[in-house]
Amino acid sequence: MQSTSATLIRATLVAGCLDLLSAFVFSGMKGVDPVEVMRGVASGPFGDGMKEAGLAGAALGMLVHFSIMTVMVGVFLLASRRIAWLTARPVAAGILYGLVLYGVMYWIVLPLRFPAVFPRTAWWPVTNALFSHIICVGIPMALVIARRTRRAGEST
Repeated sequence: MQSTSATLIRATLVAGCLDLLSAFVFSGMKGVDPVEVMRGVASGPFGDGMKEAGLAGAALGMLVHFSIMTVMVGVFLLASRRIAWLTARPVAAGILYGLVLYGVMYWIVLPLRFPAVFPRTAWWPVTNALFSHIICVGIPMALVIARRTRRAGEST
């Protein structure tokens, strides 16, 4: 049987890597390299000085990113233990959860930290963010958790 922690780690790695890939592609389209993206992530909790912190800032950004993703996955995983529908209908649940994550990140968290920049309401940034949170995070996370939950149920 797959342990809860292994499921948490697997879903975090899948969703976290897909989210990073999305961020790197969309940022790359604007001429921003991955190191700069990760330093920007680190600047959220550690201040604007991280934007000039080189590879150390990028590494810290990676740690911040996967820490946040672990919390996102953990909340869904805990909810899925109480609400069977989340694993019975993982695509629908992933879409809904992705929308919730988008709302929390782009309408609460980021505006609190970066009030001059967020919320962004132009169609392109909103579309990028929704794509990332629904297609790269919500759905894959829900599918990984549903698959592991079903396997655990089969083995008991």
